Amino acid sequence: MKLLYGTGNPAKLSSMKKKLKKIEIELIGLKDLDCEIPDVPETGKTPLENARQKALAYYHAFHIPVFSCDSGLYFDGIPEDIQPGVHVRTIAGKRLTDEEMIAYYSDLARRYGDLTARYKNAICFVLDKEHIFEAMEPSMESETFIITDQPHPVLKEGFPLDSLSIDIKSGKYFHDLSHETLDSMAVEDGFLNFFRRILSHR
Repeated sequence: MKLLYGTGNPAKLSSMKKKLKKIEIELIGLKDLDCEIPDVPETGKTPLENARQKALAYYHAFHIPVFSCDSGLYFDGIPEDIQPGVHVRTIAGKRLTDEEMIAYYSDLARRYGDLTARYKNAICFVLDKEHIFEAMEPSMESETFIITDQPHPVLKEGFPLDSLSIDIKSGKYFHDLSHETLDSMAVEDGFLNFFRRILSHR
């Protein structure tokens, strides 16, 4: 099966391609399309609402099977009004660059101490007008981890917060973990199971 992954982020596309290869799903991204890409506003209050907005907009634009994902970042012990939630990259109405994200979140960790964090993730898959599948469930949440105020010297384009993220079990930055450990932590496993359920009923 060939699907459009509704993202322009090459790092996210590469990561998802690796996972879905296990069930013979071939992915293309928005940048692989030789046409104008609609600007889809993400006005939802939850990751699932945003994923649904994007998937439906891309399906109506291109009329091919497409899925979109969205996530929200949630911290323990900080005021509700500064919880990033679905606005991980947009602060006070401004969309941050990778470098600005590192500066903002490291400052937050400096003010409140190392932050216990988790990502809540959602997916919406539009096969056609009659078949729309979506989920936001615990299997799609990341393990809890720490956001620290001391950035790792390595910056991975598209995943800037990995430079501030520390695995609680090992105490290591995500950048210093083995590929096997990172793979076992990857939230894409929840997405993989989501597609397995859909394919098993086709």
